Amino acid sequence: MAKCREIVQLHVGQAGVQMASACWELFCLEHGIYANGEFCECTHREDCSAFFSCDRSGRCVPRVLLLDLEPSVVDEVRIGVYRELFHPSTLLTGCEDAASNFARGHYRLGQTIIDSAMDRVRRLVEGCSSLQGFMMFHSVGGGTGAGLGTLLLERLGEEFGKVSRMEFDIFPSPRVSPVIVEPYNAILASHAAMEHSDCTFVLDNEALYDVCDRSLDVPEPTYTNLNRLVAQAVSCITASLRFTGAINVDLLEFQTNLVPFPRIHYPLVTYAPLVPGATARHEHSSTSQLTQQCFEPTNQLVKCDPRTGRYMSCCLLYRGEVSPIEINRSLQELRRNRSVRFVDWCPTGFKIGINYQPPIAVPGSDLARTDQALCVLSNNTAVKSAWSRVAGKYQQLYERRAFLHHYLDEGIEEPDLAEALENIRTLISDYEEIEK
Repeated sequence: MAKCREIVQLHVGQAGVQMASACWELFCLEHGIYANGEFCECTHREDCSAFFSCDRSGRCVPRVLLLDLEPSVVDEVRIGVYRELFHPSTLLTGCEDAASNFARGHYRLGQTIIDSAMDRVRRLVEGCSSLQGFMMFHSVGGGTGAGLGTLLLERLGEEFGKVSRMEFDIFPSPRVSPVIVEPYNAILASHAAMEHSDCTFVLDNEALYDVCDRSLDVPEPTYTNLNRLVAQAVSCITASLRFTGAINVDLLEFQTNLVPFPRIHYPLVTYAPLVPGATARHEHSSTSQLTQQCFEPTNQLVKCDPRTGRYMSCCLLYRGEVSPIEINRSLQELRRNRSVRFVDWCPTGFKIGINYQPPIAVPGSDLARTDQALCVLSNNTAVKSAWSRVAGKYQQLYERRAFLHHYLDEGIEEPDLAEALENIRTLISDYEEIEK
């Protein structure tokens, strides 16, 4: 196997750092790496250099930066089970919280830490022989994830212009909202990041709660439950960057196949099978069943119905012992049933990835270990309903000028607030135009 091209991961804000804990726990299991960074002797070693570098003693160190404006969440990593895995310089914190305020995270407090963050990123990049891209994990509803996250994206765009930048965004949910000013943060962050992100995978907590409750028999899920579910999807998306397969897909291929126009770069994420540990022995999904499940709204990790929109492109990433012939049959069945509607100008829009490494379940997690898995990334015009929802709430707050003084006091100017909403309204119109 050829040496992997490296990925640098950036986890920003509370949600981003908590996702880091779940993701790196799973990556270590998949590569047979102990919590202290040493290899398990019984493991068949694949090349893990895409995500890990090795220090002089042979220990594996993640290519990652954990960044937050206040220390409490990162401190949990510093004293947690994986405290010896991460290099201390890649755990960067400030002293003051962004207080759920985009402007505070982007302008005032963000400016005090961004130079240190970029210095850490440069060091990580210098340790790469052939950098493939950056992957950022953050919530666009909070102050640090939205404000500091987009500031970091802007700086990455200025300094590493041609390198791919991908985001995993926790988007505001329709009904489950922990922050009142979430619509302000989400619209401002999406506006700021639009030109600096090549592809943004959209997730939301309400869809994740529903999956845990309905499919995994976890009626009261914690953030750990949600993050482990996200980690499985991320692992499936990145498996071809780390393991051998019949058809491998790298970051640039995602971008090339999923993004038909620069602004239309918000794919939906779907994962199957969603099998709870208690019933794992009694269930086995065929390739056809996996494929059908991934086009059901109940398996989506964001709240919108893809059946109401049109697909521009679909990337199907299979893991485990999957036959290309079975995949072709499954896709022909989808076309026959007309359950997947593509735009007229892109009738053949399936991109396939096949990776031989089967999914691994974290011991004690909700998802059972299975022989096969499928993650579907689909660029569908139905995502405009998520944008419309948040833009409507933003407009209601903005027209009343509710909570606006908190943002103006932190350095944002009023024309910027109007411009952000107008940009998202234009994005919604772009999706509507594609449907015609």
